[in-house]
Amino acid sequence: MHGARELNFAARLFDRLGGGSDLIDAATGEAISALDLPKRIAGMAAGFASAGLEPGDRILIGCKLEPASTLAYLGAMYAGLTVVPLNERGLSSSGESIFSKTGARAVWTDRAFRCEWVERNAGLQISGTFPAQDPRLVPPAACREDDLAALMPTSGSTGDPKLVKVTHGNLIANTEAIIRSQNLRRDERAMLILPISYCFGASVMHTHLYQGGGVVFDSRFMFPDKVLRAMGDHRCTTFAGVPTVYNVLLRRSNIRSIPLDPVRRYLQAGGVLAPERIRQMREVISHAEFFVMYGQTEATARISCLSPDRLSEKLGSVGTPLDNVQVRIVDESGNDVPAGRTGEIWVHGKSICSGYFGDPEETARKFRNDWMATGDLASRDSEGFLWIEGRKSEFVKMRGVRVSFAEVETRIAASPGVSDCAVAAVEHSEAGEAVALYVVAEQGAHDVVASIRRNMPPEWICDSVNLVATLPRNFHGKLLRSHLPGLKKRSV
Repeated sequence: MHGARELNFAARLFDRLGGGSDLIDAATGEAISALDLPKRIAGMAAGFASAGLEPGDRILIGCKLEPASTLAYLGAMYAGLTVVPLNERGLSSSGESIFSKTGARAVWTDRAFRCEWVERNAGLQISGTFPAQDPRLVPPAACREDDLAALMPTSGSTGDPKLVKVTHGNLIANTEAIIRSQNLRRDERAMLILPISYCFGASVMHTHLYQGGGVVFDSRFMFPDKVLRAMGDHRCTTFAGVPTVYNVLLRRSNIRSIPLDPVRRYLQAGGVLAPERIRQMREVISHAEFFVMYGQTEATARISCLSPDRLSEKLGSVGTPLDNVQVRIVDESGNDVPAGRTGEIWVHGKSICSGYFGDPEETARKFRNDWMATGDLASRDSEGFLWIEGRKSEFVKMRGVRVSFAEVETRIAASPGVSDCAVAAVEHSEAGEAVALYVVAEQGAHDVVASIRRNMPPEWICDSVNLVATLPRNFHGKLLRSHLPGLKKRSV
């Protein structure tokens, strides 16, 4: 039994729950107390077993920003099931194909959502939560370190997501390293607006419960002030967001006037947030720390973290690797490059997953002799700090000189009046390629295009500046770059 609890991630988390380990739905007021949470997780595990599911079976979990989804997720993992977390949009668009691909036996959703395709696939649909159980009567499933805990979907922009094979050992290693990197205490409470079907959202939930803290869920970020007030009302200590979230807070919220004294840290990952936006956030939340992080689903969640005490001097960096992750910067032949040179990031460690479920070709391309090739290009300075320069596939070549999309977007985002921006490469008769810019202007901004053109280096060839109402992003905030040409725009 000791081994089962030590290597089953959900059981290990279960044993570390503390007096502040509550789950709260800020939108509805639903709350599961620290006293009831272990009983509710045990009840879900027992319920799945009573439905005929056995350790090793796969189950799709429909994830919403609510306590019930987390109970189902943790209860299934505690019972030894392999969890496949999908948001409701993912269940609707890809659920049936993923159910078939994974050989899943069941789908769990809340009571309001039905999957019409489950029955024709001879599956079991389970809705709602099961009664609480005495945890002493519901032992966790015995697990090995390399047993699958989850098949986490990537946030790809086209087609069905790839499913990353995440083991119990991966989760334990990454969760504990993140806790150390953020100096999490036992009295933490996170505000979570990111779904747990996204590795960033899942990692925030994992770390705060694992450390004995709690989580507040809020699905109302379309009204950001409601979320900010809920953070104060529930005395949240942590807030996590992708770049678009921070752009919204700076542009469309009253974060400058709503009291947020309990908040100790803001976490940012999921893409590049322009340095100018980071400076603005630090001015607004000067009482709290701002953590810039880098990760991938294939690394369970986090790879590196920029400590707030180095943020000013290393602004633009994603920090140093977590203490149990090794990083190499390699050339196209897989040879290490010296500090200051650009290469691809390769990572190794206990939190690095082993591959994709049902996709041996993509696994072989990405995972090489215990190292994972991230596809991200970066350099490392003399102190070991990583500086991301873009994806291998996301460059424009103007007059023979390669420039990353990330570099262009960072420069344009710093222009006065720009709220958000994206770039695409287009053919150019003289330069070979040029950049097409898609820009969301700040409300009331004037002469945005002129400020952009003044801010661009003369060697960059700009084909067009297109003012758009919003940029196309998926549920996780990832830019859908292929959708840019179809936007309704005003080219100037």
